[in-house]
Amino acid sequence: MTSARVPHWRAWLAVAAGGLAGTELRYGLGLAFPETVGAMPWTTLGINVTGSFVLAALTTVWMARPQTAFWLRAGLGPGFLGSFTTFSAVVFSSDQLSRAGEHPVWIAYLGLSLLLGLGGAAGGWRTGRLLNDRLQGDRAGTAR
Repeated sequence: MTSARVPHWRAWLAVAAGGLAGTELRYGLGLAFPETVGAMPWTTLGINVTGSFVLAALTTVWMARPQTAFWLRAGLGPGFLGSFTTFSAVVFSSDQLSRAGEHPVWIAYLGLSLLLGLGGAAGGWRTGRLLNDRLQGDRAGTAR
């Protein structure tokens, strides 16, 4: 039995492959830029802000181009970026900092995560709009 609401196998495969790639990239960045216990988790913050920016940019482009393959959107969105960024790491780091008595650090970390994450998403949205405008200009130029 198949359902129109159940994604095609390509979407499932794309999410799995994207998830693997996003997780590995996140893990590699964690090894390359280890976080110090009791200090601001800059690596996690940078990963989450970057992911917010890229997801917003891609989503904005995809909204203007709904013909983009669903499997590609699923693989890059929930797959790659969903595993690359993580809210659970923010909560875990905040909990660890709080337990260590680093109250100014965890409060600043939560505040920065929220502000920079929203800022990254806003910047990604703006970038996506600029990309759409450029792509439409290129398409109009080739149609002449």
